Amino acid sequence: MDWQSDNKPNAVTVQDTFAPILEAWYERHKRNLPWRHTRDPYAIWLSEVILQQTRVAQGLPYYERFLNAYPHVQAMADADERDILRLWQGLGYYSRARNMHRTARQITSERAGKFPETYHELLQLKGIGTYTAAAIASFAFGERVAVVDGNVYRVLARVFGLEDDITTTTAKKTFAGLAQQLIRTATDPATYNQAIMEFGAIQCTPVAPDCLLCPVHAHCVAFQTGRQHLLPVKSKKAPVRERYFNYIVLTRQHPEHGLQLAMRERTGRDVWQNLYDFYLIETDEPKESWQTLSLPENLSLMLPISAPKAGPVKLVQLLSHQRIKGTFYQVMVPYAGSDTLPDGFSWLTAAGAEQVPKPVLITNYLQNQLG
Repeated sequence: MDWQSDNKPNAVTVQDTFAPILEAWYERHKRNLPWRHTRDPYAIWLSEVILQQTRVAQGLPYYERFLNAYPHVQAMADADERDILRLWQGLGYYSRARNMHRTARQITSERAGKFPETYHELLQLKGIGTYTAAAIASFAFGERVAVVDGNVYRVLARVFGLEDDITTTTAKKTFAGLAQQLIRTATDPATYNQAIMEFGAIQCTPVAPDCLLCPVHAHCVAFQTGRQHLLPVKSKKAPVRERYFNYIVLTRQHPEHGLQLAMRERTGRDVWQNLYDFYLIETDEPKESWQTLSLPENLSLMLPISAPKAGPVKLVQLLSHQRIKGTFYQVMVPYAGSDTLPDGFSWLTAAGAEQVPKPVLITNYLQNQLG
């Protein structure tokens, strides 16, 4: 494919030198990160799953905790999903954690705990897409296959002046083709892939890229034409949907175990699947008080006349396309007759509530209220 055009000055000349330049830049500027010191496909896979849509500073402690808890793929496969979700708590996108667990089990059951060694074989694993397969294949096994993530899209769009909307299938094929063409001139595919992602993370950043000290700025179409802020082209995200979660936090004092909270594991295909929360009533708009909520008769009979015990606590959690506005009403119910809970709920001690996997919204509430 020819990347030359009238409005892309010198774009074709950088192709032969682009990979070696970035590899040299990487050797001088790379961050010292633990997954860069291993060829273990399990550790590399773990880091890539955690770092998808997660900043390195946030993902690093999770990587270390997971590797300590599950030092190899068999250990992760043997783990209970609830323990996986609890360790993942705070990273969001819990489907990634569930898929990671399923993939670990597939590798142990179908491949005797050994990762495939090629890009195309890796793609056969559930939960491993093109980016992750390319990362494992190149970092662990040295295969000359290019990774394409958000950083790579940004670097290639700016340097080569690509104006395709990166959310489209056509653009993804275009960028993948250019990326694969460029990696052919790399000295080492693993180093080059790390280099271009690192370059996008700390040099060719989304906002205020360091263009003056950039080793390819003389060939960069975006720099030469002043369009750094316009590339890459990406269609606008869908508007954030606001949801109103009203929680009735049922609590009681157990004569032997102290404070207990009624919690349930969320099922279905909504947000926070398999995580634990309190009795939830979702409304289309915010409510002024708990009396305006439509409570089922069995729950109303449990509540004392003076419920709730204190003013509501309001917290917010922002998801990728949703803003969850939570209002918590804590109710202390009498111990006598409190065994009849709504379906799916059970009484947990404060320590038990700490151990189960929860959304960040629920974790923040418990930390706020129970310390």
